[in-house]
Amino acid sequence: MNDDAAVRDPRRWWALGALVASMLVLGFDMTILNVALPTMARDLGASTGQQQWMADAYVVVFASLMLPAGLLGDRFGRRRMLIVGLGIFFVGSLAGSLTDDITWVIAARALMGVGGALVTPLALSVLPSLFAPDERTKAVGIVSAGSTLGLPLGPIVGGWLLNHFWWGSVFLINLPTAALGILACVLLLPETRDPASPRVDVLSTALTASGLGVLIYAIIEAPTRGWGDPLVLACFASAVVLIAALVLRERRMARPMLDMGLLAHRGFLFNTLAATLVMFVLSGLMFVLPPYLQAVLGNDALGTGVRLLPLMGGLIVAARAAQPVVARFGARAVVGAGLVVLAFAALLGSRTTVDSGYAFTALWLSVAGVGFGFAVVPAMSGALATLPSDRAGSGSGLLMTLRQVGGAIGIALLGSLLAGAFRDRLDVTGLPAAAADTAGHSVVAAHLIAERTGSARLAASADSAYVHGMALTLLVCGIAALVSALLAAAFLPGTTAAAGAGEQRSDVARQRADA
Repeated sequence: MNDDAAVRDPRRWWALGALVASMLVLGFDMTILNVALPTMARDLGASTGQQQWMADAYVVVFASLMLPAGLLGDRFGRRRMLIVGLGIFFVGSLAGSLTDDITWVIAARALMGVGGALVTPLALSVLPSLFAPDERTKAVGIVSAGSTLGLPLGPIVGGWLLNHFWWGSVFLINLPTAALGILACVLLLPETRDPASPRVDVLSTALTASGLGVLIYAIIEAPTRGWGDPLVLACFASAVVLIAALVLRERRMARPMLDMGLLAHRGFLFNTLAATLVMFVLSGLMFVLPPYLQAVLGNDALGTGVRLLPLMGGLIVAARAAQPVVARFGARAVVGAGLVVLAFAALLGSRTTVDSGYAFTALWLSVAGVGFGFAVVPAMSGALATLPSDRAGSGSGLLMTLRQVGGAIGIALLGSLLAGAFRDRLDVTGLPAAAADTAGHSVVAAHLIAERTGSARLAASADSAYVHGMALTLLVCGIAALVSALLAAAFLPGTTAAAGAGEQRSDVARQRADA
């Protein structure tokens, strides 16, 4: 569908409602789990590493399968694959609510990742066929707002559920939301496809999944085993080999699943890089904050969820304001400024102490939300604008894959940094060896041991050690965001979204025609 047809399509805004319903499911689940992790750590005895895997099992599978998911949508119908993805997410959520074993919880999260991998790129891939360039930034903002609407609802609803029911209720609540998304897609979303899209390459998919999985495993295990441990080093080496083999294989294929030609285009590459680095920072923030709010500041699950609202509020406000600001100043200026604001917020947060209190946290969380919204919406819109209609599914799949890789590495790397700093600072003098080892698993575990032994000193040490690790993590987040801002200022195209979209799409179309 060309841009003029998209403008005349009277169903486009109703169809956008179906996409928002689909993305709401994923946004809702993301923050519910973050709030639930401290409770699950207490009830299931999960260590920090196991909590990382509860989060990363979803993200690794999600990232690994988004590229083939985009191709499946291009070939067999994007609406059909969206419905299939929501159905798989429904089944995974149901399975997660029925188990009480950490391993099975991780497996259920992986299954939910399969569903999420189908939903996310396909929800974005239909936008270029539905909306003209002058409406596309607004449409991306609305879809992003659909996802982010679930973010503030997740902590509040999840916190209320955890205060009244068992931890499995945070999975069960996904079922009506997923069912609503399926119904909306069936009734409102038109079918689009590209039957000439390349086939799904099973070997490339396996290389992606195994390469990312081994890399994440090495990052998560390194603080416990040691960065020089032979198994950790072997995993890092294996990840390099597997990912290199993937890139080499894709470069030789006539119709690759991993479209390296898109990465060679400056507009797509640097907008995608900016969105990926923002996800790295945001994932780290969302992983470290709930234990701080719950274990250190002493809030219950509902109180923890409510106290995350400043981040979500700033994000939603910025996402809604992004389009007119981009039209006025251009995408490069807005993305770069958003990243600078995000860096400032993270660096401010790194000044947190045990005695800072929530007011200081709310301040820098609000600023972080504004920075995230202004950075990610124009970056994603700019990347999508470079995609020709016949590569909408695979291109948006690549964009979301790299974003999720950034998120997975953010959780793994920043979570490992936090775990190592916490363990090094925790004072377990006088504890039996088994109790000392358990206390070092997480701040939640340390507080449980402190309660059992009646040791106020251990509880105080746990709080101090966790705040130190969180401050170090936020410092790294701030530096990463600042580096991203410099890259955006130096390399992003200096055009407004509307003007740049047509030029970038024309450039890509000409390159493909010449090829």
